[in-house]
This record gives sequence, structure tokens and C-alpha cells, in this order.
Amino acid sequence: QVQLVESGGGLVQAGGSLRLSCAASGRTFSNYAMGWFRQAPRKEREFVAAISRGGGARNYANAVKGRFTISRDNAKSTVYLEMNSLKPEDTAVYYCAGRTTDSYDYWGQGTQVTVSS
Repeated sequence: QVQLVESGGGLVQAGGSLRLSCAASGRTFSNYAMGWFRQAPRKEREFVAAISRGGGARNYANAVKGRFTISRDNAKSTVYLEMNSLKPEDTAVYYCAGRTTDSYDYWGQGTQVTVSS
């Protein structure tokens, strides 16, 4: 199986930017479609963005479309989430996840993103 480790979270003011990284190890990274999810306090985990195995297809939640960009570097076994124009409502723990089937089977431990107003 693949192991996933997120990094890059932190505290940022509204309007600022952060780039999250998720490093994979253990299996061939390019075999996995990847996604980012987030969970805010007292809320359900929600989808943020996803990218296909080769990086040619991407999709986003409406709440982040136009502000966030997902990308991947298969040579580095890493997926990224570039977050711009951050809002307080983007505050959450962000998780990366990988899948080879229809469901995400592999998850990282999460990284906290806090956006102050």
C-alpha cells in the first residue's frame, strides 16, 4: 500500500496563500489518482480537489474553484494543493488521499490550515 504524508499547513491571514504537499511512498505513485479533502470543526469531511494518475484531468469543489490548484509530480511522488485568496471558511484539517479504484483507500494524517480574518 502507499503511505501519504502531508505538509505545508499553517496560519495565514485572509487573502493569503499556502501550498500543501503530500509525499507518497511505498508503491508506484503514478498508479494512484489523488485527491485533497478537508474537515472543519464540527463538520463532515468534504471533497476539495482531485487529479488523475497522469495529471491530465482535475476537478474541484465549487467552493474552491478558481482559487485552489491541484497538481502532481510523479517523479517526486508528490501531489500539491496551491491555495490562493484564502478565506476564514477554508480553515480545516486538510487530508490527501489516494485511490486505484472508485474509492479513496489511502489517507494521510492531515495538516492544519487556519485562516484568520
